[in-house]
Amino acid sequence: MILCGIDPGLQVCGYAIVQREQNQENLLEAGVFRSDSSAPLEERLQQIAKDMGDILNRFKPDIVAVEELYSHYKHPRTAILMGHARGVILLQAANAGARLHSFAATRIKKSLTGNGRAGKMQMQRAIQSTLGLARTPEPPDVADAIAVALCAANEYRG
Repeated sequence: MILCGIDPGLQVCGYAIVQREQNQENLLEAGVFRSDSSAPLEERLQQIAKDMGDILNRFKPDIVAVEELYSHYKHPRTAILMGHARGVILLQAANAGARLHSFAATRIKKSLTGNGRAGKMQMQRAIQSTLGLARTPEPPDVADAIAVALCAANEYRG
């Protein structure tokens, strides 16, 4: 099974491709795609759609898991802009025929560490240990995307 984890963002979007075989997860690829913050919104969304489409075409994941949006009530504009990016990502995944799943950040953290309030370093160490990585994953967008993919893998164990 191939799983794609996405940490959605309008400027920087993290992605991770994880393969699960015999209840063992292997990281195939992880990275970020970026949009030009000075470009109009529609061009940024087109770039996200293109980059997401490229990932989906290359890896043909069975499942695309996306972190749910969280925005403080004092910053509703941020949530709206992030929602645009997330919508494009979900549309591309649906058009590719992947099963879609959304996970709250607390659920992702609990899935990997047993603690829904785990800190960034604890999450990075859990990812490093689970995948047998030489280093903790960086930048945070990549680490978050890997965590989303591993959360989805945990949901489909057994």
